[in-house]
Amino acid sequence: MSKSDYYELLGVERGADENELKKAYRKLAMKYHPDRNPDNAEAEAKFKEVNEAYEVLSDPEKRRLYDQFGHAGVNQNGGAGGGFSGFDGFGGFEDIINEMFGGFGGFSSSSSRRNGPRKGADIRADITLTFEEAAFGVKKKIEFLRTEECDVCNGAGNEPGTSSHTCTACNGKGEVRYSQRSLFGESISVKPCTACKGKGEIFDKPCHQCKGHGKIKKRNSKEVDIPAGVFHGANMQLRGEGDLGQNGGPRGDVIVVIRVTPHKHFTRDGNDIYYDLNITYAQAVLGAEVMVPTLDGKAKFVIPEGTPSGKQFKLKGKGVPVLNGYGRGDQYVRVIVEIPKGLNKKQKELLEAFEAEMTGKKTSHSGTEENLKSKKKNDKGFLGKMKDALS
Repeated sequence: MSKSDYYELLGVERGADENELKKAYRKLAMKYHPDRNPDNAEAEAKFKEVNEAYEVLSDPEKRRLYDQFGHAGVNQNGGAGGGFSGFDGFGGFEDIINEMFGGFGGFSSSSSRRNGPRKGADIRADITLTFEEAAFGVKKKIEFLRTEECDVCNGAGNEPGTSSHTCTACNGKGEVRYSQRSLFGESISVKPCTACKGKGEIFDKPCHQCKGHGKIKKRNSKEVDIPAGVFHGANMQLRGEGDLGQNGGPRGDVIVVIRVTPHKHFTRDGNDIYYDLNITYAQAVLGAEVMVPTLDGKAKFVIPEGTPSGKQFKLKGKGVPVLNGYGRGDQYVRVIVEIPKGLNKKQKELLEAFEAEMTGKKTSHSGTEENLKSKKKNDKGFLGKMKDALS
């Protein structure tokens, strides 16, 4: 089943700014939220669609790709353990959902959910590839900072040999409940305890290295296999390589964002590439065999006699390999005929003779015409003379 247009899903124009997108998303998210529509599969599906649309359109780079390539530009799925796919914007919609539903009855987070296992944060890492590396794939080493367990306190948060005590502000729950009035009546909101920073305990002496957090930032490196056919702006998800989770939760992911440098000869559209070939006027008229660059090296290419400027030829299978698929795109060669300038007297006379051969009229440098239909043609032939003069 084809996906709906993201702009139509949110009910906004294609030029909508960030505030318009956020306003539209909030309205629809509140309307279709599962807590407001229990056991309603249709509303749940709509809620997921709205989240997906906002995820893409609220990210400038992903929105640019969507505007240019549609759903294909933001939904290149890969295999298990890593692949090209959309990601949840390094934090997703939790802040917006909390802002909308944080204090409305069943929407507030429970203590068990807050203190339960939580996935770690995602990390973004940018990679810059050459045009050829993106086309044929390459191994690249990436470096990034991620949270690791503190090696001084082993993640406990307190200085080795010291103890901790229960936070009296939250009674060890790690959160404080607030009651307030809203449009929907009295609401209960739950926020992390500021005294213990949500831990539920206070250290007598916090660890000197991690300052009581139990985690520290460390530089990490990883070799990544970039598959053939990736495009500028694509995202590669390395599952389980991000920040540590909380309360025993899994690590986050590393999102590798691909940047491809422009090529000096080629431009790319999907899996096809385009090349402009400049030829002389004589080559266009008489035809010629030339060498053209391709991704596989130089290849012979025959220019037919009488080729006009702008004519496009296809070199089948000389384009970019299909990402996570089979086959390759094509290379298109567009011929650009260079008009000669600064001709000498002899060359101008030959061009005038050519016009006379073709039209039966002679045009002099002053622009006057003379009918030549009754005159005898030159014995050597015009094309022979042109080839001698322009070659």
